[in-house]
Amino acid sequence: MTCVEELAKFSVNSSFQKLSKQTVDQLKIRVLDSLGCGIGALSSTPVGQVRKIESELGGSPLCTLIGGGKTSPDRAAFVNGAYVRYLDFNDSFLAKLETCHPSDNVAAVLSASESFDASGKDFLVALAVAYQVQCRLSEVAPVRDRGFDHVTQGAYAVAAGVSKALGLNAAQTANAVAISGTSLNALRVTRTGKLSNWKGLAYPFMSFCAVNATFLAKEGITGPLEVFEGNKGFMDTISKRFQIDWSKEPLDTVNRTILKKFNAEIHSQSAIECILALRNLEGIKAENVDSIDVRIFDVAYNIIGGGEEGDKKIVCTKEEADHSLPYILATALIDGEVTPRQYMLDRIMQSDVQTLLKKIQVQPSNEFSSRFPNAMPCQITVYLRNGEKASRSVDDYEGFLTRPMTFVLAAEKFRKLASPFITEERQKRIIDEVNGLEQTKIRELAKLLDFSHSQ
Repeated sequence: MTCVEELAKFSVNSSFQKLSKQTVDQLKIRVLDSLGCGIGALSSTPVGQVRKIESELGGSPLCTLIGGGKTSPDRAAFVNGAYVRYLDFNDSFLAKLETCHPSDNVAAVLSASESFDASGKDFLVALAVAYQVQCRLSEVAPVRDRGFDHVTQGAYAVAAGVSKALGLNAAQTANAVAISGTSLNALRVTRTGKLSNWKGLAYPFMSFCAVNATFLAKEGITGPLEVFEGNKGFMDTISKRFQIDWSKEPLDTVNRTILKKFNAEIHSQSAIECILALRNLEGIKAENVDSIDVRIFDVAYNIIGGGEEGDKKIVCTKEEADHSLPYILATALIDGEVTPRQYMLDRIMQSDVQTLLKKIQVQPSNEFSSRFPNAMPCQITVYLRNGEKASRSVDDYEGFLTRPMTFVLAAEKFRKLASPFITEERQKRIIDEVNGLEQTKIRELAKLLDFSHSQ
């Protein structure tokens, strides 16, 4: 068997009985968190533009769009995936050389499950498959250093999860994953230099294509089954040689993913908690700051601190702001929070935050880097104009593996994001439906996401 055929067998043989209670609970937390992020992005302009285009192009009304309306499964994966991803507030998986957002798979698996009239149990299994595939490939086959984006591994995850949701057999699943993986290889330039809207749309667009590829395989279209190990395949051209024994893979990697407490890039989370502690416990005020030194692990430095992925002190857009550690820390110190409000254009361009972010210097620490990803260490020292200084160190944040987010906390985050758009009653119904997901049908949850009907 080829690698992709072994992966397909893993997907087909997965079942709800193989999910532990902890895994089911954690999957439900991620679903609720993703829906909160999606609802919270309903007023975002770029996703509105995506929705407009998809509406104009049309699609069979089989799947519910967040907010209302129906379209085809592939287009629903694109639009709903864009809603979930746009705020950059959904979960993450940290490997030493790769970071991904496995809840990016929720929209695609949800749309496939709704179109197939799947049960909540079947949806959870399919989502667990997608999580397992993406996280394990990120772990053993990182692509970032070779100039490719984590969306690349996601092509395999979406196809595997959607195949499971649609009840495909092993041959169909292998072809779906082969077509998707061969065709959808994303470049890392998406997240380097001057960032664009595509930062939040790259994975949803890939999902659109991967769902379409899976339906092609369902009808009998074949793909290159040596996509991983073959001549000029994934291992030759994108990753390096790796091995995963899919026959021994569990379905529990979701338990190693982390959730965001603050609306900012994942590697900034501990630093935000650190600077807020300085603000709240030490009484530091932005107007008294002369300079701020930040020591952090190398991945954070390279992606959001001004390292190999570009200068982070020129911040003019939402996409640049949520991937700039200087901006994130400056606005946290001034405003005392990091929420979607901090990424409104009029907030980004105000002189207070633009002045303060230029006073923030970020440097990598070898010691901190050696402890990542098992910890997210950070030390921040604030130098004041009167000559005094204050310093604080942290190793994690609320939402990290050492202090995981509970369903209760996830529900609080959901309510904060959803409250501008839906009533408290609708919020409660969605929370309750997700909490009892293994006892319902996915179409029941989908109905609650259509706000065009009476609340």
